[in-house]
Amino acid sequence: MEIKSNKMLKVTGILLIIGGGISLIIAALALVGIAAVAAAVGDDLIELAELAGLAGEYNIGLLMVGMVIVMIGAVISLVAGILGVKNAAKPDKAQICIIFGFLTAVLILAGNILSMGAGGDFNATGLITGLVIPVIYLIGAFNNKKLASQIQI
Repeated sequence: MEIKSNKMLKVTGILLIIGGGISLIIAALALVGIAAVAAAVGDDLIELAELAGLAGEYNIGLLMVGMVIVMIGAVISLVAGILGVKNAAKPDKAQICIIFGFLTAVLILAGNILSMGAGGDFNATGLITGLVIPVIYLIGAFNNKKLASQIQI
């Protein structure tokens, strides 16, 4: 019996690869930019914040931590996407896709919490749209897991 590829897992995997790649590039550029400005100004973060017009509004350290979290999330999205595409026709590999799907969703939630902690407003639309692809990815992974249990019976 030939197992058909799970299109839902494969398509969302491709979308996670694209989104993760774009996020990784943007976060890396932002981190390099922040570090370059910090190096040019020196270690005085207050002076850096004043130069950027952010004094009293944003915490530069929190911004750098946020960029690192975005980079970690981007790498996890890339890995989840690659695993989804690679394992779309392998129901026995569904569990690893489920794990990375949940990690992706958790990091999206963490990003929204970090944004609110930095003084931003809660953005329900952004949260919902950010979770759409990981949730569909998880549905595809759970469908593969269900298929794997049916094959083993």
